[in-house]
Amino acid sequence: MKSLWASDAVKEWRSALDAYEAVIEAQGVKSLPELDRWYRDELPAAIAARNAAHVTHDELVRVTEWKMARGIWRPRNLALVRGNPAEKVARLSTAALAAIPDPKLPIATLAELDGVGPATASAVAAAAAPELYPFFDELVGAQVPGLGTVAFTPAYYAKYADALRGRAGEFGRGWTPVMVERALWAHVGGKKGTRRD
Repeated sequence: MKSLWASDAVKEWRSALDAYEAVIEAQGVKSLPELDRWYRDELPAAIAARNAAHVTHDELVRVTEWKMARGIWRPRNLALVRGNPAEKVARLSTAALAAIPDPKLPIATLAELDGVGPATASAVAAAAAPELYPFFDELVGAQVPGLGTVAFTPAYYAKYADALRGRAGEFGRGWTPVMVERALWAHVGGKKGTRRD
């Protein structure tokens, strides 16, 4: 398969991005299409509507379920996320989202929650500020030259996010790092066969 990253043709990137919903459906995970619509359409509006931007405990659990449905299901991590006190989720996510546009602090702060690593933290940050933070997906990271072996660390995420922000900036015309991430993920067709409901 031709590398999408190597292409400077916005038309190719737009085509990959336009295929995102079909690729979500093609994953064959019963809960994923509904979770993905919620994540893309409802969660950002809910976060933005609050006086102090944050996610609730229930939203963090759903974000984790979305991430795992789109990637690899890790029951222990989900159990850890569910075990976080609601007050702690609200407090730390408020502090994290108040740190926007810092490139690292929102991710590090959210990762203080049990079961939350850079990928889950990035999902929350991406919903709150898609113009700055892409979701951290290993399939996407593997397509970006120069990042090295994908590592779920804050340092790797910082390089990953910087690369996707750079590519979005090159395209202009309303492109965000989140759009770049979704286009790259859709281009490789997701990761069939690793998900469970």
